[in-house]
Amino acid sequence: MTIADTSSADIPARAAHTASPQKNALIPKALLIPFILITCCFSLWGFANDITNPMVAAFEKIFLTGTTEATLVQVAFYSGYGAMAIPAALFIRRFSYKAGILMGLGLYALGGLLFVPASQIGEFYPFLLAYFVLTCGLAFLETTANPYILSMGPSETATRRLNLAQAFNPLGSLLGMYTASQFILANLDARSKSAREALPLEEFEAVKAADLTVVSTPYIAIGLVLAILFVIISLRAMPGNPTASSDNASLKAILARLVTSTRYVEGVIAQMFYVGAQIMCWTFIIHYGTEVFISEGMAEKEAQILAQQYNIAAMVLFCISRFICTFLLKFVSPGFLLIILSSGGMLLSLGTIFIGGIDGLYCLVAISGCMSLMFPTIYGIALKTLHGDDAKIGAAGLVMAIVGGTFLPMLQASVIDRWSLDFLSGAQASFALPLICFVVIAIYGYRAKHLHG
Repeated sequence: MTIADTSSADIPARAAHTASPQKNALIPKALLIPFILITCCFSLWGFANDITNPMVAAFEKIFLTGTTEATLVQVAFYSGYGAMAIPAALFIRRFSYKAGILMGLGLYALGGLLFVPASQIGEFYPFLLAYFVLTCGLAFLETTANPYILSMGPSETATRRLNLAQAFNPLGSLLGMYTASQFILANLDARSKSAREALPLEEFEAVKAADLTVVSTPYIAIGLVLAILFVIISLRAMPGNPTASSDNASLKAILARLVTSTRYVEGVIAQMFYVGAQIMCWTFIIHYGTEVFISEGMAEKEAQILAQQYNIAAMVLFCISRFICTFLLKFVSPGFLLIILSSGGMLLSLGTIFIGGIDGLYCLVAISGCMSLMFPTIYGIALKTLHGDDAKIGAAGLVMAIVGGTFLPMLQASVIDRWSLDFLSGAQASFALPLICFVVIAIYGYRAKHLHG
């Protein structure tokens, strides 16, 4: 079966829905294996996101950049979403969801393999290219997998089904964090940035080359995993597109319909602010924790490794909270749950800012429990009334919102670099930005509950 094959080997999704004995079944039995395979993709892009977050601090030390320049890792990483989300939506509109998944896995693997020449070149910018290509693959996966999961069963259970699939995303994130902590940060040369600056050029280059090999190895390894999953999905019968377009509308006409949907437009804005909050909290928890532990007399490398342990604890809480919140959606509306969780995020952001120290770090860890439900719930609310090609292109818009969120971490890094008040560190002050993000999400939750229906 080729990548574009939509022959009878694919499972007709509508027929599978009809055959289900339970009208409101979460996952029809005929679609269980395809559901599991696509859910694996959620874990895989979680791995990529969270092995990459600590690389901002790692590349800052390896290439002797400033914090702001090091955040170009995140900009390059997430820019792939902006570049490829709409092309991905058009691709799956022309071919199939299955083809989109395979294309995403292929680009993701290619990005990982580009770490080989990047490490040999030994310069910062080839790594940015590798991250960009890798994320083009993630854009295909996310643009395809989210609406694909929504389509795998009755519409009545679509939001719960997406939350269930998304609940496996933090499992991949945990693996990414563990890999970053135990196989990258723990194996990097222990010398600080200032100590590296004092090294003779030849010795510095040797240290840099060794560190780049450490950084690159996990990305190369994940390429092999992706190749295996690519083969399995390519050979497996998968559901076709259950909601093919009947009007053959142009892209311009579809976009015109989307911009008139208040629920959708506000959802894109809320998603942008959520992604900004997530990246800021999970990227700069390392900076925040390192600052706390160094102030207590710990060496820089040990402080970074311990701070990463707190980052892993945050992801464990995120994972547990997502399963709990998915269960709670049986009893409360998505909009109401968004209000509650974003309110918690606001209070904990204030704690991170004004309490400081280890207690502020505990607040920052707890924020992850509040963020757990936000991405898939905003996604589900925004697409609730969209169907067919409108849903496919709409999904791309929500994925592109991720790009907007990447500029907030650059602003946060600027605050960390330039803040100079003695009573409040730059790392503490920078969490005013996630606070603003949670306010925007709370407003969207309120409007979803009281105005959108």
